[in-house]
Amino acid sequence: MHPTTPDGRYFVVKDQLWRCTNPALDEAERQRLVQELMTARRAVKAAKASGLAVDMQAARALVQKAKVALGERGPVWWQDGSPDFNRYKVHNTPYAQWYRSLCTGG
Repeated sequence: MHPTTPDGRYFVVKDQLWRCTNPALDEAERQRLVQELMTARRAVKAAKASGLAVDMQAARALVQKAKVALGERGPVWWQDGSPDFNRYKVHNTPYAQWYRSLCTGG
């Protein structure tokens, strides 16, 4: 498992923050959107194999659409006005001290 920030907004992979799925989505909707995302990712794989740029563009647009619907990209899903640190290096964010404490054990 990847560590998740205390506020539940991000998880960390290779020192980089990635936005979590919107927790306000009901389970059925979340599952439907995850299935759409997986279908879109398979379309990206097929487009790579085909070598057709138009197929790749369409497939990547489907991935983007699913990620925005899940809350992982696009407008943030929280309402407190906090900035978005999606895809930032964790050490360059307000989460740096929290992450250092995980790495040093306290």
